[in-house]
Amino acid sequence: MTIWGWDSGGWRNRVTHKKKLFSLSLIRVSKITLPAANTLHLSEGLCGQHTASSFAMENPQEQNVASRTEFPPVKQKRFNNVKLFLAALSCLYFAKTLSGSYMKSTITQLERRFDVPSSLIGVLDGSFEIGNLLVIVFVSYFGAKFHRPRLMAAGSIVMAIGTFLIASPHFFMGRYNYESTLTFSSNLTTSTSQCSNMSNSTLTQGLGETSSDKPLPGCEEEAGSSMWIYILLGNLLRGIGETPTGPLGISYLDDYSSEENTSFYLGILYTVALIGPLFGYLLGSFCAKLFVDIGFVDLERVTITSKDARWVGAWWLGFLIAGAFSLLFSVPFWFFPKSLTKETQKEERGKTSEKLEFIIQDQSEPVGNKPVPKISTLDKGFFSALKALFSNSLYVLLLLSLVIQMNSFIGMLTFKPKFIEQQYGQSASRTNFIIGLINIPAVCLGLFLGGYVMKRFKLTIVQAAKMSIGCAVAGWLLTISYFGMGCDNSRVAGLTISYEGAPQISYEGSALHHDCNAHCFCPRTQWEPVCAGTGVTYVSPCLAGCKASTGIGRDTVFHNCSCISAFGNSSALLGQCSGSDGCGNTFIYFMVVTVFSAFAFSFGAVPGYMILLRCNEPELKSLAIGVYTLIGRTLAGIPAPIYFGALIDTTCLKWGTNRCGGRGACRIYNSDTFRHIFLGLQVSMRGVGMLVFYFILTTLMKRFPAKDHCPESKCGTEMMPDQGKDHKPDNGDLSATAPITDSDKESNV
Repeated sequence: MTIWGWDSGGWRNRVTHKKKLFSLSLIRVSKITLPAANTLHLSEGLCGQHTASSFAMENPQEQNVASRTEFPPVKQKRFNNVKLFLAALSCLYFAKTLSGSYMKSTITQLERRFDVPSSLIGVLDGSFEIGNLLVIVFVSYFGAKFHRPRLMAAGSIVMAIGTFLIASPHFFMGRYNYESTLTFSSNLTTSTSQCSNMSNSTLTQGLGETSSDKPLPGCEEEAGSSMWIYILLGNLLRGIGETPTGPLGISYLDDYSSEENTSFYLGILYTVALIGPLFGYLLGSFCAKLFVDIGFVDLERVTITSKDARWVGAWWLGFLIAGAFSLLFSVPFWFFPKSLTKETQKEERGKTSEKLEFIIQDQSEPVGNKPVPKISTLDKGFFSALKALFSNSLYVLLLLSLVIQMNSFIGMLTFKPKFIEQQYGQSASRTNFIIGLINIPAVCLGLFLGGYVMKRFKLTIVQAAKMSIGCAVAGWLLTISYFGMGCDNSRVAGLTISYEGAPQISYEGSALHHDCNAHCFCPRTQWEPVCAGTGVTYVSPCLAGCKASTGIGRDTVFHNCSCISAFGNSSALLGQCSGSDGCGNTFIYFMVVTVFSAFAFSFGAVPGYMILLRCNEPELKSLAIGVYTLIGRTLAGIPAPIYFGALIDTTCLKWGTNRCGGRGACRIYNSDTFRHIFLGLQVSMRGVGMLVFYFILTTLMKRFPAKDHCPESKCGTEMMPDQGKDHKPDNGDLSATAPITDSDKESNV
């Protein structure tokens, strides 16, 4: 539609002085939204009563926007698509969940490589949340005022840098020297036993290197014990870089998608994002099979297998791959506009070809005379916005439920691989493979179906809450059943049984010495397990009383073992004995139940998240998500791995020894105590969290009492109305809002 006006040169249809804001020259205004009546409303009537020049003087901002958006950049027109943004955001979620899940899969590898306890590993894992905590509130509040896609692109680059930094210690630490009691000759044809009648017996450590009970000279420099600081800093950067993805990405998607499609899009987003953990755990499985120094050492001299408590896989390789993905998927976000065309408006435009295109504010890159918002002016309403959030009792209850549930979830997710390895005797590679191939698809299916059910049946907020708590109860009951699916402790002489075979728990190796090995003068710090024919594991050949050996490498066989001879055959094989056959069957049952449990919890996740999105005013949505994430990560993401790891450390029966003689990573745990602590924490916290969510449900039911009738058009997923507004909710309906007038349609652009 073209508006003509008069100036000194007569009637014209082009701008003669663009830079003069109040010029009386004729302008051509494009992309003006027409109301339903298909007429242009000026202040008093139709365009015959006002000239275009007076319209420009009364509305200088509209003139400025029109002139800026007359020729939008081609790239922005191509990227002005909600579904395309959903695809890009899903890829970015894939990258961040890939690196995060791979970090979880390497927990035991990092413990052994850096000789640190589980409590310190919890600190390293929680540093991601610390980095997120440093900037989450400011990004959530101030970031919504600026170019959200570009902030997300910059954050993805920071995340990639942090991931590369995590892998860097491998290239500075030197080769991995695991503790060992074996010594090889130059031609690898013989190995020697450690049982000696000399009180100053010599231990060997690493791949053919000798040491004593005293630290080696210069061990501090060679051990690389402080290199875990790079893991801390890298994970910190990962947390900072990941911050814009959640609050800005989800709010950006929710702002420009149709209300009924939001829950479905979230289901797709989290389903695609969970492909990241699928590949993350599979990548962790692959890397765990490879020896950490593959390509740099002779594998024939490596006497341990992937099931050994000292084995360290190529943990660094996966971080390099994950960092490359983060860097790659940051590229598309540089081309998205500051705002998109809302889906519902696109549909309306397609119905009538006579309508002109909408004016999209801030869509074009040239900013013209529009001032860029300053932080000094934006922070005036920050504290009032926070006050509005925490004045919402429903939102506060959601925060409380989040903290409790996230403590359980994060603790479980961090140490589940370790639990499976220790409880069921599985290798790190097989554990990661099973988690990635079985559990992750169940979670993907649950999230997808949860979003689909929300869209298909157009659940009200009360129905969504009922669905969420019902799924949580089902998953909680399945978690309780894990207590009956444990395996007995491995039979290790001097730790879980006595040398006579009676059950006996011994911490710190207090019962490792016995009359059968008294003449060997064995140090208790050794860990070189050997397996006797009776199925009993001995901590080292020396503690088994073995005096001779044959074979090389992993095929070494020890003979004349005084502690074994009382049971018949006096020989032992290098390596720890495998668990009982019944434990293998129990492990299968455990994994089957975890599939249903994971599906139940994830199926109710999307409805629960939709309550968060709809219980606040639209302008507070980004801040609400940011504070929600902030509180969860502060009170759950950071402390949960630490106290879970500290409690798990209390169940350790035998600690390893690092190169400097200090305490290293744990070699074997008390399986029964480990299971009771690990599962007990989850069950108790999830139970309390469900109790809090029950109060949320009752609050919603009181606020939105059930009615006999719910029109289809009133049961979507719109924003919950505010208490002080003139319009009131109908049946707890998420879509009950005030009628939208023609002028509202124009202003909503």
